[in-house]
Amino acid sequence: MEATQNQQLATLEQAEELGLLSEEFDQIKAILGRTPNFTEMSIFSVMWSEHCSYKNSIKWLKTLPKDGPHMLVKAGEENAGLVDIGDGLACAFKIESHNHPSALEPYQGAATGVGGINRDIFTMGARPVAQLNSLRFGNPDLPRTKWLVKGVVKGIGDYGNSFGIPIVGGEVFFDESYNTNPLVNAFSAGIMKVDSLISATASGPGNPVYIVGSSTGKDGIHGAAFASKDITEESVNDLPSVQVGDPFQEKLLLEATLELAETDAVVGMQDMGAAGITCSTSEMSAAGGVGMKIDLDKVPTRQENMKDWEILLSESQERMLIVVEKGKEAEVQKIYDKWDLNCEQIGEVTDTGRLEFWMGGEVVADVPADPLVLGGGAPVYEREYKEPGYYSDYQKFQITQVDVPADLKEVAKFLLSHPNIASKSWVSEQYDSMVGTVNMSTNAPADAGIVNIKGTNKALSMTVDCNSRYVHADPEKGTSIAVAESARNIVCSGGIPSAITNCLNFGNPYNPESYWHFVGAIKGMSASCKKFGTPVTGGNVSFYNQTVTDEGEEPVFPTPTIGMLGIIEDKEHTMSMNFKDKGDLIFLLGKAVEDINSSEYLYSYHGIKGSPAPYFDLEEEYEMQETLKDLIRSKLINAAHDCADGGLFVTLFEMGLNNGLGFDVITDSEIREDAFLFGEAQGRVVITLNEDSEEEFIDKMMESSTPFTLLGHVTRGKVVVDDDHYGFIDELRPAYDNKLRELLD
Repeated sequence: MEATQNQQLATLEQAEELGLLSEEFDQIKAILGRTPNFTEMSIFSVMWSEHCSYKNSIKWLKTLPKDGPHMLVKAGEENAGLVDIGDGLACAFKIESHNHPSALEPYQGAATGVGGINRDIFTMGARPVAQLNSLRFGNPDLPRTKWLVKGVVKGIGDYGNSFGIPIVGGEVFFDESYNTNPLVNAFSAGIMKVDSLISATASGPGNPVYIVGSSTGKDGIHGAAFASKDITEESVNDLPSVQVGDPFQEKLLLEATLELAETDAVVGMQDMGAAGITCSTSEMSAAGGVGMKIDLDKVPTRQENMKDWEILLSESQERMLIVVEKGKEAEVQKIYDKWDLNCEQIGEVTDTGRLEFWMGGEVVADVPADPLVLGGGAPVYEREYKEPGYYSDYQKFQITQVDVPADLKEVAKFLLSHPNIASKSWVSEQYDSMVGTVNMSTNAPADAGIVNIKGTNKALSMTVDCNSRYVHADPEKGTSIAVAESARNIVCSGGIPSAITNCLNFGNPYNPESYWHFVGAIKGMSASCKKFGTPVTGGNVSFYNQTVTDEGEEPVFPTPTIGMLGIIEDKEHTMSMNFKDKGDLIFLLGKAVEDINSSEYLYSYHGIKGSPAPYFDLEEEYEMQETLKDLIRSKLINAAHDCADGGLFVTLFEMGLNNGLGFDVITDSEIREDAFLFGEAQGRVVITLNEDSEEEFIDKMMESSTPFTLLGHVTRGKVVVDDDHYGFIDELRPAYDNKLRELLD
C-alpha cells in the first residue's frame, strides 16, 4: 500500500540536511518506485546513518574472527554476543558508546548509555550482573573537562546504582585530543540459561506487536543521525537528540521482562535504542522475513500532538518492542500490569515484508523492511584510506634523543601523580561495586573485574582496555596490543580469555587518514583475536569523534576499546595483584627491553608526543600468558599484575598499596634505568611467590620459553631501587591517591 499522497514529499535538500547523500536519495526513490514523503525519508535517514547501518565500516568488520569454542550467538545475530560458560549457563555481554550525547549533556548522555547497554542484555533473557566503563576526557585542567567528568561519572553512578548492577572495573584516560569529544563506552554482562535465549526476530503473521515500558516523548529524536555528525558550537541545538533516562523504570522493565521470559508467550523482543520504533520494527521484521502494520495512535506518548515522524524516531528510554504469540495477549498484559508498566498492542506481524505505519486513519509511511537494515539493502561503501604524514615521522624517534634524568625519584613521583596513572578512586567511589554480592575483586584487587557465578565453582573475569596513544602511533600494532593487554588482565586474574566485544571510536570515515586508523585497527584486532582464540561477538562503531575548526578536522586519538570476557574455571584459580607478605620474592615474566616508545614517561615527562608504539611481539606475549596460566594453576605464585601504563615502577607501587608493603629491587644493568623502570614494553607481568616455592618455580620456568628475572623482594614498606631509597609506600601514597580529587574538587 502506498503512503497517502497528502503527505509532504521529501526534497533532496531535506535529505542532505538529514545526512543522506544525493545518491542515497536517488536509491530510496528507486526502492520505493516514487519520491518518499518526509516521514519515509526520515526513516531511511536514521536507518542508513552510520550509527545504524555501519555503511562505512561493515566491509572491514566482516573480516574479524567470529568463531570460537564458546560461541552461542555470533556478531550481528542478536542484541548482544552470547558465550557458553558451562554448567548449563551462558553469558551475554556487549559494549557500546554514548559519546555525542555525553559531549552535550554529560549526565543524561552517560546515564542513558548505561541504561541502553543493560537493556541489550536483559532483552535477550539474561539478568545483568556486572558493568564496566571506559572513559576518555580532555585536559583535566580545563573547566569544560571538569564539567564533563563530573557529569559523566555522576550519570553512570546514579543510573547504575539505582538500577542495582555493580560496576566492577573500568578505565579513565585524559588527553587533549578529547577536549571537544569525550568518549563514554559502557559494558554490561548478564547470565542466563543456555536454552532460554529470546531472539530479536519477528515471525508469525497475525501475531500482535506490543510496545512496553515508558511512554514516548520527543527526547532523542534523530539521535542516531546526531551520532553521525560532528560536534561543533552549534551542537547545543541538538540537545533534543539526547535521551533522558529513568533507572527505576528500567528496573521494573527488567523484572517484568525476565518474568515474561519464563513464559512461552514471547516470539521475539528488541530494545528500542537508536532510531526507536523505526529500528526495532525494521530489524525484527527483516530478521524474520516478515512485515508489520503499526498504528502510531496507539503508542503511549508523554507529549500531546506528537507528529508521526517524531513518534517513529524518538529514542525515549526504557522501551521495548515485543512480538507475542497470538492468543497469549492476556498473559503478557497481566505481567506488565503487575509491574505498573505501559503494555500496548500497537500492531501486528504481516507477511508483506513491508512496514506500514498508520496515524489518524491514514498510512503515513509504507516502506520495505529489508532495504533499511544492515545485512539487507542498506548501502555499503568502501572508503579511501591513506597513511598520515606524521606516521613516518614517529618512526624516526630513537631513545638516544632523550637523556636519562639525573633524579629518577622525581620521575617516579611525577608519574604516580599523573592523572592517567594516579588513583581513580574519586570515580570508583561514586559507583556501587557491591550491590548484588557477586563482585569478588573489591577487597582483593585484581587486574580484571571478577564476578561470582553463584551455585557453581566458576567465576567470570572481565576487563575493558585500550591505550589510544599506542593506536595513534601505530593503529595495527596498537590495537593488537589492546587485545593482548585485555587477555593479559584476564589471565592475571586467573581467567581463560573467551571472547571480546569492541567499541570502535574514530574520526570522520570520509577522511582518508582517519579511515586508515580504522582499517589498521581492524587488522591488528584480527591478528590478536585469532592468536588468543577470542572471537568478536559484536559491539559498535562510533565515527565522527572530532573537532572541526577553520584549519580542518582534528580527530580524537583512535580508540578501539576492547571489552573481554574470561572464564575462571575454578574459583581457587582466582589471582589478586597485591603483595602478600614481607620477604616474598618478586619476579618479572617476559622480556625486559630498552624501550620508552609512547610511554607516559616519554609523552608527559619529556613532552615528546611523537614516537612509535612500544615493543610488542604477539608470539612472545602468547607464550608468556600460557606460562602464567600454568603458574597460577600450579599454585606457585601469590600475586600477578601486568606491566602497563607507567611501566614497571608503577606496577610494583600498585602491588604494594593494598597491604602497605614496599619493594626492594635491582634493575637490569644492560638496560637504561629509565627504560627499565618507566618504559611500557609489552608482554610483561610482575609476580610474587613465597621463598619456599622458589626452587619449584625456577624448575617450571626452565621448562618454558618465557624469559624471567628476579627483581628483588617485598619489604615492610620501604621502596628501594638499586639500593637507592625512594621513601616508604605510605609516603608516596598521598600524591597517587589525591591527584584526581584535587583536580576535580
